[in-house]
Amino acid sequence: MSLIEKAGLLALHRLDPEKAHDLSIRALAAGLAPLPGAAFTSRHLETEIAGLRLPNPVGLAAGYDKNARIIGPLTRAGFGFVEVGAATPRPQPGNPKPRLFRLTQDRAIINRFGFNNEGAQAICARLAARPPSEVPVGLNIGANKDSTDRAADFAEVARQAAPHADFLTINVSSPNTEKLRDLQGARALAALIQGVISARDETGARPPVLVKIAPDLDPAALTELAAVLRDSGAAGVIATNTTLDRSGLTSAHAQETGGLSGAPLFDRSTRILARLYRLLDGRLPIIGVGGVGSVDQAWAKLQAGASAIQLYSALIYQGLSLADRIARGLDARLRAENTTLADLTGSEADSWAA
Repeated sequence: MSLIEKAGLLALHRLDPEKAHDLSIRALAAGLAPLPGAAFTSRHLETEIAGLRLPNPVGLAAGYDKNARIIGPLTRAGFGFVEVGAATPRPQPGNPKPRLFRLTQDRAIINRFGFNNEGAQAICARLAARPPSEVPVGLNIGANKDSTDRAADFAEVARQAAPHADFLTINVSSPNTEKLRDLQGARALAALIQGVISARDETGARPPVLVKIAPDLDPAALTELAAVLRDSGAAGVIATNTTLDRSGLTSAHAQETGGLSGAPLFDRSTRILARLYRLLDGRLPIIGVGGVGSVDQAWAKLQAGASAIQLYSALIYQGLSLADRIARGLDARLRAENTTLADLTGSEADSWAA
């Protein structure tokens, strides 16, 4: 990490977390943050997932650039792919503030934003106007809090976004919209995915549709969900979203309501990832997210069954350059161990799933 980045992080951590988040977005938009430029790539790192060609397997998770305001800078920040959003059909303010908390001792974050965003129309216009890049950019899609037909909301965002996004992610796993996770049930999820795919197909565009799942599923629910995913037409899975579990936390904000992300999520999300990998039996690729903050943790996610990984909370503590550092570290380790991403994926799934 450069001295400039260290100083920037120290300054941001003196501010209220949500104000710091907004300031970081403005700094990137203004070109004030040092960026590596093109994503680091090599023959060891280039990969394809759900039909998307990635220069490297290190992506940015949804939630940082909620309104797609800094797509250009993010595609020059070292990520192999970027996910923006979540977008809902209509703009909504989200939950009351404060709604974002740093758990510095635990290297974690709790948020209860509640899908605050400027609405699909504004976000999709920015997706359409984004600069050309070899880094795929996808949109996380959601439903309005006051919607009477949430499945229709997902379909509507998909209809607007499909011509402009490289992939779409159905977010049924945020804990911050009441009863949203109910859509992970087999019958509701199957209908939801089909509705999104049908809406996408109406546009003539065919970006792959992914599904983001929660880390708090019990074995029976995970088995049921995997069976739906195998036959749904979805092109992949993102495992996992934030957790409601608070085990082992020491920070003062530990009991705030909302979704927990960061280092404490790593083991829980990686176990779910590995179990899902076994249940899917190679039929769908999985993007692993949850607690990744080092090359070793990225490596472990891949071993557990991920074909690619995403970062978010660790960036708050280690800076945006973490993406480039992890990509370069993975490349060095793949070379040193004379292996490939394909051979690494799932190589320790049985151990993690136990």
